[in-house]
Amino acid sequence: MSAAFRLPLDVFYEREARHPRQRFLVQPTGGGQVETLTWADVGHQARCAAHWLRARELPQGSHIALISKNCAHWIIADLAIWMAGHVSVPLYPNLTADSVAQVLKHSESVLAFIGKLDDWPGMSSGVPANLPTISLPLHPPGEFDFNWADLQRSSPIQDDPRPAAEQLATIIYTSGTTGLPKGVMHSFANLGFATTRGTQLFGLNENDRLLSYLPLCHVAERMFVELASIYTGQTVFFAESLETFITDLQRARPTAMFGVPRIWTKFQMGVYSKIPAKRLDFLLGLPFIGKRVGHKVLAGLGLDALRVALSGAAPVPQTLLTWYQTLGLDVLEVYGMTESCGYSHICLPGQYKQGWIGKPCPDVEVRIDELGEVQVRSQANMLGYFKEPQKTAETITEDGFLRTGDKGEQDAEGRLRLTGRLKEIFKTSKGKYVAPAPIENRLAVHSRIEQVCVVGDGLSAPLGLCVLSTVNQEEGRASLHSSLEKLLEDVNAVLDKHERLRRLVVVKDSWAVENGFLTPTLKIKRNVIEDTYGARFEEWSERSEAVLWQD
Repeated sequence: MSAAFRLPLDVFYEREARHPRQRFLVQPTGGGQVETLTWADVGHQARCAAHWLRARELPQGSHIALISKNCAHWIIADLAIWMAGHVSVPLYPNLTADSVAQVLKHSESVLAFIGKLDDWPGMSSGVPANLPTISLPLHPPGEFDFNWADLQRSSPIQDDPRPAAEQLATIIYTSGTTGLPKGVMHSFANLGFATTRGTQLFGLNENDRLLSYLPLCHVAERMFVELASIYTGQTVFFAESLETFITDLQRARPTAMFGVPRIWTKFQMGVYSKIPAKRLDFLLGLPFIGKRVGHKVLAGLGLDALRVALSGAAPVPQTLLTWYQTLGLDVLEVYGMTESCGYSHICLPGQYKQGWIGKPCPDVEVRIDELGEVQVRSQANMLGYFKEPQKTAETITEDGFLRTGDKGEQDAEGRLRLTGRLKEIFKTSKGKYVAPAPIENRLAVHSRIEQVCVVGDGLSAPLGLCVLSTVNQEEGRASLHSSLEKLLEDVNAVLDKHERLRRLVVVKDSWAVENGFLTPTLKIKRNVIEDTYGARFEEWSERSEAVLWQD
């Protein structure tokens, strides 16, 4: 295995020296205004903050929390923490106070940067009274022990600190789909290996542009935006809010973009809210005109300059990929985990095969064990879980392979296809095992199904719980009911007998991060869904309708 790769701070110092006046970060400041920070600006502010952190005389390798939505100073604070010899611990910006308290305590954080947040009053009680806080420039109203201006009054450090490759760089807490989040420890070598290899796959360079909008505390945005921009010199634009998102997108006109499937679906629904799906699909199918219509749709979204479009973190419906292809955009799937820096498998241009994710990334070894579990080994694999040696031993094999928990198979060319989650597989009352994820992916092709969860533990047959989108409401209830019945029939026709759904249940609730049904990365929390509706599963199973609307 080739070992050549570069470490994050080494690359940053080189860019800071080589093109100090080049644009790096573009931050909206409200009212349509933006602040543009050059590489020299970022370096200067990070160095001043690093001096202030050093003056605190904390033990080397202290853990410093970073609680903020995406903004320029998220990245600057992260660099400052590293320059000062410490470890960054990013938190999701939409956690409850209890979750904030849990992560801060478990991570042993000694300071906390507080930045751009929507509900700081709902989070602040989770910050211990004895934990010093530092407000970033776009901070919420509140009382903080220090502010960014205090740090900037320090003189910038004059040296270029270079942490050892195996030194702990960050602890990334997982989003907790199956219980309490775990602290994934990554070294500078992990980050450097994955970013060096990953950025080489697409030939990204200083002329490319990114829009940062998914949580930077998530491994995908951390790698694809923060670290990739440092390694390639790309300009990073930030989104201001949900309300200004399309404007932010049009300002950035990104040339490279990573999105979870829900984001790509949201774009599609936004288009359908302005033009009915049938009419748009008709126009896209017209010779000559269709191509122009597709480009116009992409331009309206601000996606017309995209040359690298990636989707990951969850399975993406084939129909969604096909829809973007008709617009003239190839959205390619990637696969990885927090525990592997998100670096595992990728579909490259020209290698697409329907139903398959793609081949292993360079210098990634893959094997499928006797239970069908996908296991990967590379220098991107984590050091382990913080303070969880038992869970680490359960996740990393003795010969260094990461147990992904995903079931899968490989074709002759090494492409990967996922067939379910080992831990999510449930057993029906007939003693048959069912993997819900592939069935959910088939149901998600319906244009009105926004979220879906297949349940069935202990039931005679699985049920499909669905949340419907609110766009395209010109479709009548009877027509929608009929189309859902047809979907159920089509899906069951390709499933094994024991996997076939008894019925679809359209639930009234919305599933969101705020009400606890989704993780911060927009994945469904199966345990919450089962706890909420479980008392009615038997009743729903006994009903006669193919499609049932929750009363």
